[in-house]
Amino acid sequence: MGFSLRSRDYMEYIKRAYELIHSRGDYITELDSATGDGDHWTNINMGFESLVQQADRLEEMELSEQFREIGRIMMSVIGGSSGILYGSAYIAASKPLEGKEKIGEETLYEVLLSMLDAITARGQAKEGDKTMIDSLAPAVKKYKECLDRKEDAELLCEEVKKAAEEGAENTKKMEAVRGRASYQADRGLGHLDPGAVTMSYQLVTLMDFAAEKSREK
Repeated sequence: MGFSLRSRDYMEYIKRAYELIHSRGDYITELDSATGDGDHWTNINMGFESLVQQADRLEEMELSEQFREIGRIMMSVIGGSSGILYGSAYIAASKPLEGKEKIGEETLYEVLLSMLDAITARGQAKEGDKTMIDSLAPAVKKYKECLDRKEDAELLCEEVKKAAEEGAENTKKMEAVRGRASYQADRGLGHLDPGAVTMSYQLVTLMDFAAEKSREK
């Protein structure tokens, strides 16, 4: 059976993602302090916390409007380049949701692909540059493969989740092209990219939640 996520469901996912990100504060800050400014977790946590605080309002919106508003909130609350990238991603992802009341398997792929395209274009980065893209891009690729094979929803969610986690883990072997880590002698080699890790947290939470919804049918 497939899954379908409505506006209220998506905000439930946001709450769960916030709980996971919030609980990993020390770990993410430690990762970021090794290669960057040490403020990545503070910024991302602040953005998701703001979304949770406004959940009652956001969950009453149509999906496309909800995503645009999430994008605006993230852009205004999350500091640095992450706010611009996440904001751009959500605003871009609102387009495939126009006129839709729920997010199914095909639509969620379109949403994630739109996010990936927006982040890639706005950040002028690509897979392998040691950024959040290195978690999101493998997940989107795996998602398309699963759709093409017409995989069961639960297997699709598990495969995409695994691709996101492995993508984040692979950043340990990459040299940074952008950000403060790129100025270090080792260019961050041997360290995980915190942006890829927090992106993987979101994708893992989303896929777990989608799988859970598929079992309710």
